Amino acid sequence: MTMLMLSLVRALAVLLPCLIHLATWLLARSLNMPQPLVHATGVFVFAQVYAVEMRVGKALCPLRLWRQLQSLFR
Repeated sequence: MTMLMLSLVRALAVLLPCLIHLATWLLARSLNMPQPLVHATGVFVFAQVYAVEMRVGKALCPLRLWRQLQSLFR
């Protein structure tokens, strides 16, 4: 990587947590809720969505669907 890329990556690494904090603060302020509650709710929602996506992904796995289809025609 060039020096320019390294400096851009470092700047992004510094700015990203600040921007996330600002977004959480703004959302908490607009919803009139405490900021830790908004953050915890976001983490909980992310975990739930991730779990559902993984469950659906396993159910729609092409190899699994192929095996189920083969078992239906036996």
